[in-house]
Amino acid sequence: MVADSIQARIRAVARRGLARPPRLAVLLDRFAPRSVRARTTLAACLSVAVVLAIASVAVVLLLRANLGRTVETGAREQAQIVARLAMDGHLSSPLPLDHGTDFIQVVDAHGAVVAASQNLAGRPAVAPVSRRDGHTVFNLGALGAEHHQRVTAVTATTPTGPVTVYVGASLRTADAAEDLTTAALAALSAVLLLTVGALTWRSTGRALRPVEAIRTEVAAIGDRDLDRRVPEPGSDDEIARLAGTMNAMLERLEAAGVRQRRFIADASHELRSPLTVLRTQLEVALAHPDPEVRNRLVAGALEDTERLQALAADLLLLARLDATAHDWPHEPVDLAELVRATVAARGTRAHPVSVHTPGPVLVHGNPQWLGRLLTNLLDNAHRHARHHITVRLELDPAAGLALLDVANDGPMIEPADREKIFERFTRLDDARSRDDGGAGLGLPIARDIAAVHGGTLAVLDTSGTTTFRISLPLPHAAAA
Repeated sequence: MVADSIQARIRAVARRGLARPPRLAVLLDRFAPRSVRARTTLAACLSVAVVLAIASVAVVLLLRANLGRTVETGAREQAQIVARLAMDGHLSSPLPLDHGTDFIQVVDAHGAVVAASQNLAGRPAVAPVSRRDGHTVFNLGALGAEHHQRVTAVTATTPTGPVTVYVGASLRTADAAEDLTTAALAALSAVLLLTVGALTWRSTGRALRPVEAIRTEVAAIGDRDLDRRVPEPGSDDEIARLAGTMNAMLERLEAAGVRQRRFIADASHELRSPLTVLRTQLEVALAHPDPEVRNRLVAGALEDTERLQALAADLLLLARLDATAHDWPHEPVDLAELVRATVAARGTRAHPVSVHTPGPVLVHGNPQWLGRLLTNLLDNAHRHARHHITVRLELDPAAGLALLDVANDGPMIEPADREKIFERFTRLDDARSRDDGGAGLGLPIARDIAAVHGGTLAVLDTSGTTTFRISLPLPHAAAA
């Protein structure tokens, strides 16, 4: 039990530790710059600081190596001169010091001092006490301090035996030059960093000023101000293209808003008229004493009710099509069989329908919606045909399309009206009755169904007939 309790406490502490973000991460998140301007400036300063640090270290290392090599060369030359004197037996005591040389000492094989410079006269042989950064450190008590030396040792053979010549040259001058160079580089780096930061802050602010203007304008645009546009800078850069894209989007939103308001107004008008007639018929039927008249009025009201029901169904279908514009149905449908079944289900009408289809033509889609598309085109063809209607299904393997044409020999549609007929609640013949012409939603619904299935619906430029062509992608083309 005790072990279980301890394990439970350990797990609880671990969970609290995992749930609590690290202190460093919290601090970094709290002090991280939020604006693009600040982040860009910080990134530029950090990049320049890294480059300056690497360059400064390289300069200091090169300077140190060069100065050390110079000092060592001078000390070696002095040691070789003393070695030649020792070989010739001309050593004098004390030994003279050249400029830049701190001490000279000649030691024989037994460690006895043979000759030395004035500052080491009478002193025992010097010996290294440690090594630091590749340099030998000598404790030169005779000089009164510990000096950072570059010591060169040269061995020579004299008439009395081998000796070693030690020549020490101080690196204080080199160290002073290195310190001065480091301080100068640090000061210059600081000035350069401040300059880069200020320039980056200023230039980034100027570059982002149009973006802020665009943001301010977009924030001020409401659902009733879609006619406003963001300012476009005169430059030909990414910000100018962003402003152009924003204005194009606002134009599309404005056009969509206009279409929505017009659709609502047209739908209200289309609903109000049959509702008014329906109410009038019901009121007259309620007040009229003759049962036969009352029955006729009720029958007319029933027809208007059916018309209202069909209109409501069309409006609901349009709403569903708008909602599923980006959700393309993928059920396999034999388009040839669908055409034959749809035409056969309509039975015998005023105009015969001739059907020309090849073998099975498979497409992906919703069979009910595709049937509605064909039904709407056939209804439109029956309203305008003079003698006959032709339905033809073909394949275009090169384009990966199934082409379905519905043609009638009725009046031609003017080129200027070939897009207008696909607008909702549009009737080209304003004089015809609603019984003959419908509500003007059949062709718009047909085009929306084709669009939902990844296809198109258009009026072809043909002579003698009015042909509506549906183009639907074949499955392999849609997958590609």
